[in-house]
Amino acid sequence: MAIDLKKRRFTVTEYHQMAQAGILGEDDRVELIEGEIVEMTPIGARHASCVTRLDHYLGRKLGDAAVTWPQNPVRLGEHSEPEPDLALLRPRADFYASGHPGPEDIFLLVEVADSSADPDRRVKVPLYARSGVPEVWLVDLQQQTITIYRDPTPEGYRTVRIVRRGEGLTPGAFPDWALAVADILPG
Repeated sequence: MAIDLKKRRFTVTEYHQMAQAGILGEDDRVELIEGEIVEMTPIGARHASCVTRLDHYLGRKLGDAAVTWPQNPVRLGEHSEPEPDLALLRPRADFYASGHPGPEDIFLLVEVADSSADPDRRVKVPLYARSGVPEVWLVDLQQQTITIYRDPTPEGYRTVRIVRRGEGLTPGAFPDWALAVADILPG
């Protein structure tokens, strides 16, 4: 006999209260996705290198036009606070000290995946689309590709494009600025 168990979803506020109470520590690699506390994959050297490379290139190229937000939380409604590998945000004088950025603050989110590309595609990318994040890049280190997602709808992104070494990509919010795929992927 199968028993239907009802899951209890946590809110972002409850998630923060767990951290304040010491239930979740700063070193716990977790994020809140659709009300569930999810363990994040450990960060390997290739992953760390790629995130650092992106942070360096995007920060240098865009200067004061955007805030780079590496591996920090973004609030996507009442039940989700993921920690994408990098976000490009609208500049704000307080650098988001008064609260984590939301979809209205985001130009671009980047997820780097060495072993988590499939879960990122199935879970995070649709979450970002439903939340109205205008653009997501999924850097797949195994396949050596970057999938660009644009034009969010509640059902997913309308525009999906895969780029490889030898090609370039441009953040939608900054159409005059281009980056080579080879500059992002580790050698």
